[in-house]
Amino acid sequence: MNQRYSMRVRTALLAGSVGAGMMKDTILAQEVTGTPEATPLASPVPDSDLPVTQVAQLTGPKPPSINETYSTYGVYGCDLGSTFMYHDEMIFAFGDTFGYAGGSWRSNCIAFSTDDDPADGITLDRFIVDEASGIAIEVLPSKKIDFDEMTVIPTYGVAVGDRMFLHYMSVYHWGPSGQWELGHSGLAYSDDGGQTWTKDPDAVWEGDTNFGQVAIVESEGMLYFFGIHGGRYDGMQLARVLPENILDLSAYEYWTGDDWVTDISAATTVIPAPVGELSVRWNSYYNKWILMTLDDPQQQIQLFTADALTGPWEGPRVVARSSEYPALYAPFQFPKWNDGPDIWFAMSLFGPYQVFLMKTAIPDLDPNG
Repeated sequence: MNQRYSMRVRTALLAGSVGAGMMKDTILAQEVTGTPEATPLASPVPDSDLPVTQVAQLTGPKPPSINETYSTYGVYGCDLGSTFMYHDEMIFAFGDTFGYAGGSWRSNCIAFSTDDDPADGITLDRFIVDEASGIAIEVLPSKKIDFDEMTVIPTYGVAVGDRMFLHYMSVYHWGPSGQWELGHSGLAYSDDGGQTWTKDPDAVWEGDTNFGQVAIVESEGMLYFFGIHGGRYDGMQLARVLPENILDLSAYEYWTGDDWVTDISAATTVIPAPVGELSVRWNSYYNKWILMTLDDPQQQIQLFTADALTGPWEGPRVVARSSEYPALYAPFQFPKWNDGPDIWFAMSLFGPYQVFLMKTAIPDLDPNG
């Protein structure tokens, strides 16, 4: 989450937040006079390296969102929205989630979509909810105590067979803009389609490792973890593991630039700092791996390309700037729709504190080259 928001809202909520299981009418009663309009967005201007289009707002009240997530699920605002496939459904893992005016704080929530055409937006079919109220619940609990565990945010997910996994970060303290401290990061799993989750006590990275936040890619029978520290100001490293060993951290191998080794301290920096929230997907149209991330100091979304997951990565190319989309972050590509010239991704904006569907392309990249 953008820190300008966190300092204003998260601190205010320390005095007490509303539980995820509260009744829907209690949440909706927080609305005082109508529903405020979303913060208007400027039209894109031609100062980016790549073309970019805002397709639709995916979360919040309808309109302007194409999904009514507020009155239906108590989700007035949320961010992030990394995605992975679970059978025929695409799972959205959202970060800190709020009802109206910052109430009903949940550290996270997840939604499901079977939409096969992003051209007019992505329909969210359902959330994991409290059965009594129908309100979206916090699937990974957090203490909500500053300098202990302020929040628990899923950074990426993957499915192995019928089991879902979420990589999460436990935030110890929110620091200055774009910088935060982690108590640890880890893996949680669900065996009932996302209804309940277990944080594996052994699948935990220390808070100062390079795998506090990740993007997960499955390729040639392996799971690849692109990792960064907590925050947005360090470089990216790379690990891999067999899917069946995902919870066994001793089975992970780390890329040194020449080889794979089991010593995490030998991992090399694959993309230099600063790297923020990121996603990686294979694009069969461009015949390239596409990596998107946030450059927080420059306040811009960047795109890199490579022939191999280990690199070398070419770029960056600028996709979107804060001058066009104020306080943009979290560019998450999707696990489908990666076979054409359009590159689809979710992007968070701090101002309205919502998730938007975006698309870009690489016009000067020869797909046959």
